[in-house]
Amino acid sequence: MNTTAYFTAADGGSVYEPTAAAGGHWGASLISGPAVAGIAAYVLERDFGRPGFLPARFAIDLIKPAKQVPTTVETRVVREGRRVRYTECDVVQGDSVVARATMVQYLQSEAPSGQEWTTADAFHGPTDAADGQLLVGSDDAGWGVLGAEHQNTSRKRAYYRGPDVVVGEGVSPFVRAAIVAEATTNMVLNMGTDGIGYINGDLTVTLSRLPRSEFLGVQGDSRFAAAGVATGTATLFDEYGPIGTAIVTALANPAAQIDFGGASRTAGAGAELFSRNPAKAA
Repeated sequence: MNTTAYFTAADGGSVYEPTAAAGGHWGASLISGPAVAGIAAYVLERDFGRPGFLPARFAIDLIKPAKQVPTTVETRVVREGRRVRYTECDVVQGDSVVARATMVQYLQSEAPSGQEWTTADAFHGPTDAADGQLLVGSDDAGWGVLGAEHQNTSRKRAYYRGPDVVVGEGVSPFVRAAIVAEATTNMVLNMGTDGIGYINGDLTVTLSRLPRSEFLGVQGDSRFAAAGVATGTATLFDEYGPIGTAIVTALANPAAQIDFGGASRTAGAGAELFSRNPAKAA
């Protein structure tokens, strides 16, 4: 269990209060996309997870900026089939739905006979990642903390485990995959020579199996952009190989572009993303 988490549970677990770790980098009053995705995945799995069913797809629409205010999650069943289960939730703040998420679960079984095509790709992570730390790699600069050296046009990747969702509770492999994917896809896919100028509008995580290691790798595979709209796909890896994909669409946000060549980002909420020594980010 991590020493940091995005939320504390209140009112018997029906309300979630954001912590400093949930802070968003797009504004001091906001909470981050990983925190929103994390609480949605956490509650969906808590309410509807079943043994033998794999959460094969998790998709979340980030409808409006989430704020540093008490948050609730409303869940419902769409369909409970013998082999496929569809559930969804709303992340609510006040009278507003700030995000809507779906979880699709498939019954696990024996694979069919024969051999099929599969993607031949590999991920070579860093050798010195500290607990809680996010490291970023790019073909031009190698591995390091998230900073100006990665503001280039080469292929990028990340290595991260992320915080827990709720204080006092560990995070499951499924929820960890959702958190890491949301925390890293924008920087992996949309960081250019002037920093990150896009903001994710959604995230879809697909899994062929659950991760079996705490740190996960995320590596950019495709990206296309035109007229301020970008779409991209990244592959998710654990220590044993690829496990699925993360797909995002993003909207240009130049007024709040994050340029890592500017002011230091080694203090405050979410500082573990930018600090080589996580202890200094506390």
